[in-house]
Parts: sequence; C-alpha cells; structure tokens
Amino acid sequence: MFDYKLLVALATVIEQGGFERAAQALGLSQSAVSQRVKLLEARLGQPVLVRESPPNPTPVGRQLLNHVQQVRLLERDLQEVVPSLDESRAPERLRVAINADSLATWWPAAVASFCQQRQVLLDLVVEDQDVGLRRMRAGDVAACLCGEPRPVAGARSEPLGAMRYRAVASQAFIDRHFPTGFTTAALARVPALVFGPDDLLQHRFMASLGLGGGFAHHLVPSSEGFVRMAEAGLGWGLVPEQQVREQLAKGSLHQLLPGHVSDVPLYWHHWRSGGKLLSDLGAELVKQAARALVPLSNVRNGIGDK
Repeated sequence: MFDYKLLVALATVIEQGGFERAAQALGLSQSAVSQRVKLLEARLGQPVLVRESPPNPTPVGRQLLNHVQQVRLLERDLQEVVPSLDESRAPERLRVAINADSLATWWPAAVASFCQQRQVLLDLVVEDQDVGLRRMRAGDVAACLCGEPRPVAGARSEPLGAMRYRAVASQAFIDRHFPTGFTTAALARVPALVFGPDDLLQHRFMASLGLGGGFAHHLVPSSEGFVRMAEAGLGWGLVPEQQVREQLAKGSLHQLLPGHVSDVPLYWHHWRSGGKLLSDLGAELVKQAARALVPLSNVRNGIGDK
C-alpha cells in the first residue's frame, strides 16, 4: 500500500514548482517535504523527481501523479456523499492535455463557468492534437483533448466537433510569391508556418492539392505567434477560422484558397475511474462544443465550403 503522505508531498512539489513553496502549502518544513520525497524514492527503488528548477517528474513520477489525481477525484465524490469527511474543500487541480489552437480560441469560454462553480484549477499541458493522447498513455494527465477517436485502455472518448482551418497569408506575402495569382506549383516553393514537429496540418493541406514531399517552413510553437508571423509575411499557414476573423475582416491576412477548408475533429478523453467531476466536465464540454465547433457530420477537407 502507498503512504499517501509521501504521494501528496510529491504532487505538491510539482504543482507548486519547488520544495519551498510545497512546504508552505503543506504547512511543513522544507526538510520534511524533501524527506518524504526521498522516502518515497527509497521505497520504490528509483527517482520520482528530476531535481531541476522547477522540479519535473520522472516517468514513474508522472504515473504516481496521475494516481494521486484519480484518488483525489474519487475522494471528492465521497465527500459529496459524506460531507463530514470534507475538512478543507480545497480547489481540485485537473491535469489536462490540450491542443494549443483550442486553448487560443474556444476552450477558455467553454470551461470558465464550470471551473468557477466547481472550484477546479487546471494544469494544462499543451500538445498537438495528433499526439496529445500519448500523455494519457504515459499516465501523465487525467484527461486529454485531441484528434484521436479511440480511447486508451481504462478511458472513454467523447466526440466534440471539429475546428475549421483556413490557409492564410499576408497581402505582402501573396504579392511577393504569387504575383500572377495562386498556383499549387508556386505553393510548393514558398515558406510555410508549422506549429511543431508533430503538426501535420500543412502537410495534409498540400497533399489535398496533389503536392507531396517536404517543404520549407518555420517552426512556430505558439498559436498567437503563428498568427503574428503570418501577418508579418514570413510564411503561409493553416489557422483556426475562429482565431483570424478579425484579421481577415481588416485585411491583415487573406485566404490563399477561399473555398478550401481543413476540418480537424476533436475528442475528449478521460479516465473511467476519474469520478463524477471528470464526467461532468465532459458533459459540459459536449454542450459548449455544440456551439463553438463544427458538427462532425459537417466536416469537410477540401474545396466546396465557403
């Protein structure tokens, strides 16, 4: 059996970003917190923390953090049934993997009321929608918003809808690289913007136009920075329609192919053993996504949608 005082010490060090702050949060001395983490490591026979600034969990440490979070969620359910067990009712912290474009657009408004009413603090881990589920496989997060419909073992998946992307660039970029009008041949020779190594949106867009192989591109690991780079004329890229309505309206960005869209389906994954809070959050996201996202029945990828 785990000694949960040791697990709580580990979780608090990670959540607070260091031993000193963890000690303050737990009402202990810094030495006592350090000793608890060392004792946990001694019992496991391996380290649970990489002692850097801020400390980061090792792979086994991540799994222990996920276990602690699931226990907390189940305890929260029990406290609602037996209120006398509720000593402090501190806000619950949920560690969630999410794609950057959702975080930059519809997600904050979708979860704001829920987090306020249910006293939830979010610990968001930004991952591309194509690979976010690996965080759940590693036991690093309690839930994940990603593009994979199939859940991992022990989890469930709920379809939310799709984000609609448009290929955009600045007028200066278009004038410089497409002086006689857009052509797919020219597109293959101009610089693109790519969020990161796991971002395949631009690759799929080019494949839908019959273009294959590699292409020159900037790596821009920021949704807001992605838009700024496009406005500055450094490259073209696929950006969520929700994110660039203002830029398209004022003319700082223009669509390369106005009739061509790329829709990215999104799914909410969470552990079955995560308790009522995670289930309720999923239900809230389904409701909010119905307003914010494209219905999956209307998903398009290619010419034909204005």
